[in-house]
Amino acid sequence: MSGSVFLLLLAGTLLCGLLFHTVSHNEAGDRTRTKRPNFIIILADDIGWGDLGANQQAGQSSSQTPHLDLMAQQGMRLTDFHSPASTCSPSRAALLTGRHGLRNGVTHNFAVGSVGGLPLSETTLAEILHQGGYYTAMIGKWHLGHNGPYSPTNRGFDYYLGIPYSNDMGCTDLPGYELPSCPPCYIYNKKNKHYMKKICYTKVALPLFENRTIVEQPLDLWRLTQRYTSTALNVIHTARERGQPFLLYVALAHMHVPLSPPSYAPHPSEGGVYAASLREMDGLVGAIKNASDASDKENTLIWFTGDNGPWEQKCQYAGSVGPFLGKWQTSRGGGSAKRTTWEGGHRVPTVSYWPGRVPANSTSSALLSGLDIFPTLLSLAGVNPPSDRRYDGIDATDVLLHGKETGNEFLFHPNSGAAGKYGDLQTVRLGRHKAFYITGAAEACGGSKGRQELHDPPMIFDLSGDKGEETPLDPTTEEYKEVDERVRRWREALLYDIATDQSVSTADYATDQSAAPCCDPRHTACRCLTLG
Repeated sequence: MSGSVFLLLLAGTLLCGLLFHTVSHNEAGDRTRTKRPNFIIILADDIGWGDLGANQQAGQSSSQTPHLDLMAQQGMRLTDFHSPASTCSPSRAALLTGRHGLRNGVTHNFAVGSVGGLPLSETTLAEILHQGGYYTAMIGKWHLGHNGPYSPTNRGFDYYLGIPYSNDMGCTDLPGYELPSCPPCYIYNKKNKHYMKKICYTKVALPLFENRTIVEQPLDLWRLTQRYTSTALNVIHTARERGQPFLLYVALAHMHVPLSPPSYAPHPSEGGVYAASLREMDGLVGAIKNASDASDKENTLIWFTGDNGPWEQKCQYAGSVGPFLGKWQTSRGGGSAKRTTWEGGHRVPTVSYWPGRVPANSTSSALLSGLDIFPTLLSLAGVNPPSDRRYDGIDATDVLLHGKETGNEFLFHPNSGAAGKYGDLQTVRLGRHKAFYITGAAEACGGSKGRQELHDPPMIFDLSGDKGEETPLDPTTEEYKEVDERVRRWREALLYDIATDQSVSTADYATDQSAAPCCDPRHTACRCLTLG
């Protein structure tokens, strides 16, 4: 069989796998229920796989996440779950569209002055569920465009409260803990402009939006968790009163710097700032779970996961990757977590909870990704996605509800800024094996960067016996040759599929100073009164 014919056939096979199908669940009654399920997606920011107490080994430090541990005990812990990318905007865009950044156009982060966002040609999970009769609400970090049509309430959400991007992308009156430390808004002046511009955002204060209106600028980071909690509980209560199925997407500020746990200030508590922030985050998750349990727990799926791994550049303010240390890279300098395709960059703690539906006290090692949330929720809701585009996620219903290990046969991890071109699919997971075509260039704690290196043939690890990604396979072995051949075929097929996809979008990454959100352009920090 010629190579071109093989690629065409393989691409067709791949496309069948990528286009998630409607699975018949009549035996279990999953699709015959007259009451459609509610969905709560909780997305933690910069969280490490090892931050979840339930993921820790016996003898490790005491858990800072008792509520999440309980949720894992009462639900399912997904141990081989990955963020779609290892930075903010691409990960969130993929979760909401079920498509890689090379399809949806979002390959790197948007800025304070971005004029665009997630391309308007893309359709979000919220839009589809809203059209299907769901009440949709979002709380937290959006980071997919804040101007005009790109804001959350124009992308399918009935209600929004949150920050339009990361919580370090603006000054505040009372900064939290981060490295390097940033000054409060009022310190800004022209004399130190050049120095401060390099490490902190000082021109525009951090805004808090409710729907399309800035209600606080600069926002109070130390009260943010309280506001998010009360708003989430109100959304759940409101949806119950409406008798309407709902989607609640909670994109937390935790564990992104600056960290600002009220229980920590002004005196250190056990475990330091990061541990205190974990406890605060866990308390928020616990409050949401309790409210859901009291409202309609037998009809509500809660899915907790992360947008990417810890930001190790922030040293003591970064989380734990657990056993996924990326030793090959760290032994040569540089980081192996956020912004990289090492396991620490995208393997994230994940828990699925649905009493009576998701088996209690269960663990799944199925290979899954944030890309799979989109098709799985639509399948459970009995709602079809637009048929005019191609998708990259799979329906994981059988994994969640029936304990099957039918995850992704392969998974692609996009370059996220550390090495190579944004969005390029140059790291491939195939079963227990993982192949790297490019490595290096991420900054670690202390400032060292690993040298960018191209690998052709790819460098392949066997994760079943090498979680720390320390020793690659010998390229002369039969195991290596077999894996290399399969990886090349799958990668070429996916790239061909994307190249021939007529629904590929292009994001506008242009910036303009006037695009920065500001409630009072006459003030240096765009200061306005707190309205709520």
